[in-house]
Amino acid sequence: MIDADRDLAILRASFVARFEYLRAASATSSESRRPVELDRTSAGRVSRMDAMQVQAMGPGMALAMERRRHDEARRIEAAIGRIDDGEYGYCIACGEEISPKRLAAGPTIATCISCAA
Repeated sequence: MIDADRDLAILRASFVARFEYLRAASATSSESRRPVELDRTSAGRVSRMDAMQVQAMGPGMALAMERRRHDEARRIEAAIGRIDDGEYGYCIACGEEISPKRLAAGPTIATCISCAA
């Protein structure tokens, strides 16, 4: 027997746990998003090039990861809101039910396949 309320409660709890994880990861990684200072004590052209590469790529990669975390957190927050409003599983554009296979593939998806196209 399918208990939709229980299933939604479990899904909501998993969303909340993931949301909290993303917030904690964001707070933890804030240090790595700061610009890297060039170490002027290192001698040699290779050392300077290495430092410049780390400076160029380090914060950029950290910022990209932070953007992905932020986007995922936003989608999760919206999905929690739809669960709370009794609208989870229905397309936000047309109101039709979203295919269970589509939701299984992406639980935070907000549109049916027709509206996504």
